[in-house]
Amino acid sequence: MKNLFLILFLIGATTVSAQSISKNALGIRVGDNDGFGGEISYQRYLKENNRLEFDLGWRDSNNVDAFKLVGLYQWVMPIDGGFNWYVGAGGGVGSFDAGDNDGVFALVAGDIGIEYDFEIPLLISLDMRPELGFNDNYSDDLDLDIALGLRYQF
Repeated sequence: MKNLFLILFLIGATTVSAQSISKNALGIRVGDNDGFGGEISYQRYLKENNRLEFDLGWRDSNNVDAFKLVGLYQWVMPIDGGFNWYVGAGGGVGSFDAGDNDGVFALVAGDIGIEYDFEIPLLISLDMRPELGFNDNYSDDLDLDIALGLRYQF
């Protein structure tokens, strides 16, 4: 019986100390991203444990110029202290120009990651985003994008 009360107390304490998601966060997300490299990243609070994330990536090289916009709906769950983990789902669109080969593409994406919310308005995250592209000429397969994010919260 004492163990049951201890478990209920710990669950209640965890729920009471759960962090809130900041209203806005703006920063960068840097990773492989199938050749896109860095992205400008924006997160927007929706409700208690949900937010939207929008990432704009671009690529400017000798062989191809491209941009990609991805939007994700995320569920955020507190772990302990300043740590949260999150999962999300969404999609995106993009455009590419590779000399004689240019066009647009679409993708569906998932997201799973962990983040740390510092005492200062800084959020650092590490996540994996599988993306399935829909364009035979540019992106028509599954890409696993692993990235580090740094965002200023306001």
